[in-house]
Amino acid sequence: MDEDYDYFQELRDFLGGTFHQDISSPEQALDEYINEANKECLLFTIRYCDEFLTSNRTKQEKENYIQTNAEIYFPAIGLTPLIWLNNVVEQIKEAVKLK
Repeated sequence: MDEDYDYFQELRDFLGGTFHQDISSPEQALDEYINEANKECLLFTIRYCDEFLTSNRTKQEKENYIQTNAEIYFPAIGLTPLIWLNNVVEQIKEAVKLK
Protein backbone atom coordinates (compact mmCIF):
# COMPACT_ATOMS: atom_id res chain seq x y z
CA MET A 1 0.00 0.00 0.00
CA ASP A 2 1.33 3.37 -1.01
CA GLU A 3 2.30 5.88 1.68
CA ASP A 4 0.98 8.69 -0.53
CA TYR A 5 -2.65 7.69 -0.18
CA ASP A 6 -5.46 10.05 0.81
CA TYR A 7 -7.30 8.61 3.81
CA PHE A 8 -10.29 10.84 3.02
CA GLN A 9 -10.56 9.34 -0.49
CA GLU A 10 -10.00 5.80 0.80
CA LEU A 11 -12.75 6.23 3.40
CA ARG A 12 -15.15 7.62 0.79
CA ASP A 13 -14.46 4.63 -1.47
CA PHE A 14 -14.95 2.18 1.42
CA LEU A 15 -18.19 3.74 2.64
CA GLY A 16 -19.68 4.19 -0.82
CA GLY A 17 -18.54 0.83 -2.10
CA THR A 18 -19.61 -1.17 0.94
CA PHE A 19 -22.62 0.64 2.36
CA HIS A 20 -24.55 1.55 -0.79
CA GLN A 21 -28.28 1.61 -1.50
CA ASP A 22 -28.43 -2.02 -2.66
CA ILE A 23 -27.38 -3.61 0.65
CA SER A 24 -29.77 -5.62 2.80
CA SER A 25 -28.37 -4.16 6.01
CA PRO A 26 -25.21 -2.41 7.19
CA GLU A 27 -24.34 -5.49 9.26
CA GLN A 28 -24.61 -7.82 6.28
CA ALA A 29 -22.60 -5.44 4.10
CA LEU A 30 -19.81 -5.31 6.69
CA ASP A 31 -19.83 -9.11 7.05
CA GLU A 32 -19.48 -9.48 3.28
CA TYR A 33 -16.64 -6.96 3.18
CA ILE A 34 -14.79 -8.73 5.98
CA ASN A 35 -15.26 -12.14 4.38
CA GLU A 36 -14.09 -10.99 0.94
CA ALA A 37 -11.13 -8.83 2.00
CA ASN A 38 -7.72 -10.24 2.83
CA LYS A 39 -5.90 -9.38 6.04
CA GLU A 40 -3.74 -6.69 4.43
CA CYS A 41 -6.81 -4.94 3.04
CA LEU A 42 -8.55 -5.04 6.43
CA LEU A 43 -5.48 -3.60 8.14
CA PHE A 44 -5.37 -0.80 5.58
CA THR A 45 -9.08 -0.11 6.17
CA ILE A 46 -8.44 0.16 9.90
CA ARG A 47 -5.55 2.51 9.23
CA TYR A 48 -7.41 5.06 7.13
CA CYS A 49 -10.53 4.88 9.29
CA ASP A 50 -8.42 5.56 12.38
CA GLU A 51 -6.69 8.46 10.61
CA PHE A 52 -10.08 9.94 9.79
CA LEU A 53 -11.45 9.41 13.30
CA THR A 54 -8.41 11.04 14.93
CA SER A 55 -8.11 13.87 12.40
CA ASN A 56 -8.53 17.53 13.33
CA ARG A 57 -11.89 17.78 11.60
CA THR A 58 -14.81 18.72 13.81
CA LYS A 59 -17.25 16.11 15.05
CA GLN A 60 -19.93 17.61 12.79
CA GLU A 61 -17.66 17.51 9.73
CA LYS A 62 -16.90 13.85 10.40
CA GLU A 63 -20.55 12.96 10.93
CA ASN A 64 -21.55 14.78 7.74
CA TYR A 65 -18.82 13.04 5.75
CA ILE A 66 -19.91 9.60 6.92
CA GLN A 67 -23.59 10.36 6.25
CA THR A 68 -22.83 11.72 2.80
CA ASN A 69 -20.83 8.67 1.73
CA ALA A 70 -22.65 5.76 3.39
CA GLU A 71 -26.21 4.95 2.36
CA ILE A 72 -27.32 4.29 5.93
CA TYR A 73 -30.24 5.85 7.76
CA PHE A 74 -28.55 6.29 11.13
CA PRO A 75 -31.69 7.00 13.21
CA ALA A 76 -32.99 3.57 12.17
CA ILE A 77 -29.91 1.81 13.57
CA GLY A 78 -29.88 3.96 16.70
CA LEU A 79 -26.29 5.15 16.35
CA THR A 80 -24.59 8.37 15.36
CA PRO A 81 -22.34 8.09 12.30
CA LEU A 82 -19.19 8.41 14.44
CA ILE A 83 -20.23 5.74 16.93
CA TRP A 84 -21.21 3.51 14.03
CA LEU A 85 -17.84 3.96 12.28
CA ASN A 86 -15.99 3.29 15.53
CA ASN A 87 -18.00 0.07 15.89
CA VAL A 88 -17.16 -0.89 12.30
CA VAL A 89 -13.45 -0.41 12.99
CA GLU A 90 -13.68 -2.53 16.15
CA GLN A 91 -15.42 -5.33 14.23
CA ILE A 92 -12.76 -5.24 11.53
CA LYS A 93 -10.02 -5.38 14.20
CA GLU A 94 -11.66 -8.48 15.66
CA ALA A 95 -11.87 -10.05 12.20
CA VAL A 96 -8.17 -9.41 11.57
CA LYS A 97 -7.34 -11.56 14.59
CA LEU A 98 -9.10 -14.49 12.94
CA LYS A 99 -7.51 -14.17 9.47
